[in-house]
Amino acid sequence: MSIVLKHAEVYTGLEVIHDGYVRFDKQIEGIGPMSEYRAQAGDQVEFVNQKKIVPGFIDVHTHGGYGFDTMDGDEKQIDEMVNKMVHEGITTIFPTTMTQSNENIAHAMQGVAKAAEKNPVIQGTHLEGPFIAEIYKGAQPGKYIKDPDVGLLDQWNQISGDRIRVITYAPEDKGARKFEDYCLSHGIVPAAGHSNATREQMLASRATHITHLYNAQREFKHREPGVTGHAMLEDDLYCELICDGFHIVPDMIKLAFDQKGPYKIELVTDSMRAKGMPEGISELGGQKVIVKDKQARLESGNLAGSVLTFNDAFKNVISFTGCSIEEAVLMSSVNQATEFGLDQKGTLEIGKDADLNVLNGNLNVECVYSYGRLFDNRK
Repeated sequence: MSIVLKHAEVYTGLEVIHDGYVRFDKQIEGIGPMSEYRAQAGDQVEFVNQKKIVPGFIDVHTHGGYGFDTMDGDEKQIDEMVNKMVHEGITTIFPTTMTQSNENIAHAMQGVAKAAEKNPVIQGTHLEGPFIAEIYKGAQPGKYIKDPDVGLLDQWNQISGDRIRVITYAPEDKGARKFEDYCLSHGIVPAAGHSNATREQMLASRATHITHLYNAQREFKHREPGVTGHAMLEDDLYCELICDGFHIVPDMIKLAFDQKGPYKIELVTDSMRAKGMPEGISELGGQKVIVKDKQARLESGNLAGSVLTFNDAFKNVISFTGCSIEEAVLMSSVNQATEFGLDQKGTLEIGKDADLNVLNGNLNVECVYSYGRLFDNRK
């Protein structure tokens, strides 16, 4: 039996269909304007009456939420965490680790691997650290920071079942070129982040991705562009943005959008355990986190990830930049699928996975279809 959503405003990631339909089971079977719609036996029809349908969101940087954390390494908890995140509209996810002991990272890789075997929403993992710069450690525990180590990375990648898709590292560190060689030969995107690299050092690197632009990196100045300036200057670099209004003020989000355009920005949540939970005391990597006024901070005052939902990130980028819904779809789905070779994801086309979100007039996610399975927020 196929589901048909009729009379929708469909944003496919390639075009906008103003009065359209989508037919799908686990994959998309038909899509187009209502003038081309033909009923089929067994169709389960739902009239969505000009609500908006967009591709499912892709979050390539999220540590946790709803009381769970990737670093817990518990396959059942990771699975539950991911299923709760689907309600935000996230239909593809890279559970993200942080700077920790070798053993703890290995345990997290094992947990992600086991969870991914059962839950296809998990399409890889993001290794954030421990190969980063002390000066820009942010909320990463400094005692576990180390220079790039190909042997360790290979060990963790094998434990993950070759699921590491992106790694955040400091390109200025000793051994970074050999490290990049390994990444590029194993389908891992090298992402500059938590880095004190100069523009010259960034030019010498092969980083193709910038982790949470502006945050925890050498900022741009009039005599030294740093990591942030390099990201703005290089058209081919993909840049993550945390659009909660706290990690980056709205004016600077608009500056990044105006400079990079919608094709090289990827919205991420960088969320942590406390997302979706009451405000108060939480934890990140064994460190006390205080959550108040939609912000998560260490006792030192440093931001410690976010409690941002992806649905809010989607709405915020439109509010902060004035971009169109079409452009927001590029930043929430299309770009991630393009960069990471997620061929079944990112756009709504016949034969692709039935990952799609139905948004109401306020752009809130009313319901999500992940591989055609309904996650209903209307109940």
